[in-house]
Amino acid sequence: MKLPKSLITSDKVTAKEKWLGYLLGPAGALLLNAVLGTYLLVYYTDVLNLTPLWGGAFIVLFPIVSKIIDAVTNIIMGQIIDRTKTKEGKARPWLLLSAFLVPVTGILLFTVPESNDVVKAIWVMLSYNLFYSFAYTIFNMSHGLMVPLSTRDSTARGGLSVFNQITTIMMSGILVALVFPMLIMPAIGVDKSKWITLMSILSIIALPLTLMEYFFTKERVTAEAAEAKEENKLPFLQQMKILFTDKYMILMYLYFLLYTVGSTIKNLGLVYYCNYVLGTYNDGLTQMLVSAIGGIPMGIGIFAVWPLAKKFGKRNVTMIGFILYAAGSLLCWIFKTNLVMVLIGQFIKNIGGLPCAYVFMALFADCLDHLEWKHDLRIDGAAMSIYNIIAVAMIGIMTGVFSWMLAKAGYLAPFTAKSVSEAASVLSANGWTSQIALDAIKPAADGVMTVALAQPSGVNWVISFAFVGLEVFTGIALALILLFLNVEKDLPRKQAEIKARREAKSAQAAEQPEEV
Repeated sequence: MKLPKSLITSDKVTAKEKWLGYLLGPAGALLLNAVLGTYLLVYYTDVLNLTPLWGGAFIVLFPIVSKIIDAVTNIIMGQIIDRTKTKEGKARPWLLLSAFLVPVTGILLFTVPESNDVVKAIWVMLSYNLFYSFAYTIFNMSHGLMVPLSTRDSTARGGLSVFNQITTIMMSGILVALVFPMLIMPAIGVDKSKWITLMSILSIIALPLTLMEYFFTKERVTAEAAEAKEENKLPFLQQMKILFTDKYMILMYLYFLLYTVGSTIKNLGLVYYCNYVLGTYNDGLTQMLVSAIGGIPMGIGIFAVWPLAKKFGKRNVTMIGFILYAAGSLLCWIFKTNLVMVLIGQFIKNIGGLPCAYVFMALFADCLDHLEWKHDLRIDGAAMSIYNIIAVAMIGIMTGVFSWMLAKAGYLAPFTAKSVSEAASVLSANGWTSQIALDAIKPAADGVMTVALAQPSGVNWVISFAFVGLEVFTGIALALILLFLNVEKDLPRKQAEIKARREAKSAQAAEQPEEV
C-alpha cells in the first residue's frame, strides 16, 4: 500500500512543520485525552454511578486490569514500529491509522447503554480498552516518537519539543482546566445525553487534526538509517537488556514513573478538590481560578524555558524547577481550604514545573542518541513502548487507587431531583446533608436539580492529599533523581561520532552493487 507523502520536504526543520505538525496537528487527540484524563472518572462515578458496582470492586479493578492489557499492546506496538519500513518513516504511518481509530473509540467510551450492571460493566471494559489499549496506544506511540525522529539538531529538536508541549498545555491547562469547569461542566451536569454529544464532537475533531500531524511531519533520523541500509533485527529481550542496563535510561524511566504517579493523582483529584474542599460542586468559578492562576506560568514558559535550558542545561533547569514545585505544593497543602493561599501555591508550583513540561521529550531524545552512540543501533520503538507502559500503567493503577481511596473513605455521589421537595426527601431518607442549601441550587434548563452532598472528613482528606499533598514528595524525589541524569554531558561529541558512522555506512552501502 502506497502511503500519502509528507508535505515537508526540507532537510531542516521548517516553521510550517513546527506550527502545523507539532503545534496544531496533535491538538485534537491531545484535547480528547486531556478531557478523558480529568473527567472520564467523573462520568463513571457521577453520571453512570459505577462506584457501588460489585461492592466498589469494579471501579477499582477494571482500570488496573485494563492497563495490564495496555502495557502488552504498547510492547507489541513498539516492536511493530521498530520493524516498520516505509518511505514515510516507521512511526508516521501509524499516525495515519490512528486518525480514524481514535474518534470512533472515543465515542464508544460514552455511549454506554441503559441496561443491567453486567451489560454496563462489559461495555465500559471493552470501550475503555478499545480506546486506551488499541487506538490511543497507536497514536501515542507514533506521536511520541516524532520529536526524537525529527532531526539530530539538538536546538531544532528542543524547539519542536517546546511546540509539542505548548499544545499539551493549551489543551489541558486552558481548555480543560479553564473553559470546561467555568462553562461546559455546569451546563451538562450529570445529563448523560449531553455528555455523549460533547464527547462525540471532541472525538470527531481529532480526525482532521491528526491527519494534519501526519502530513506536516518528517522522520529525518529514520531516513538516515534507511540510506545506510541499517536494520533493527535485535530480539526483544536484548533490546530490553540494552534499555535497562543503561544508567541514563533507568534514571529517565524512574523519573517519568514518579512524575506520572504524582501528576495522575493530582489530575484525578482536581475536580473533586475544587468541588468539595475549596469550592462547591460545579460552581463554575473555583476550578477556573485554580487552573487560571496556576496555569499562567505555562504561558510565560513558552518564552522563558528554552533559552534558560540552552544556557544552563535542560537537566539543571528542570532540577531547580522541582524544588519550587515541591514548595508550592506544600503551601497549598498547609492552607488547603484558603483560596488565596492555594492560588499562590499553584502559581509557584507551576513555575517550578515549567522545565519538565517543555523540555522533557528533548531530554528523552538525548538519551536515545546516547544509546545509539553506545550500541550503534536505534531502538526508538522499544524505548517509547516502556515510556508509554509507564504512562498508561500508572494512569490505570492510580485511577484504581484513587477510586479505592474515595470508596473506602465513603464518597457520596451527587443525585438529581426535579424539585426541592423531592431532593429533601432523598436527603432525609439517606441521612445525607446537601453541600449548599437546596433553594440556592440553580436547576438546569430542563428544571432538573443536581444535588451535591457534604462529604465525610475522610473523603476531603483523600481529595486534598491527591491534589496538593502527594506532589510535595514527588517533587523532592524528582529533583534528587535529576542530580544523576547528566546525559547532556559530551552529547555534541557523541552526535558527531554517530554522524561519522552514518556517513561511513552510507558510503559503504553506495559502493555495494544492488541485489538483483
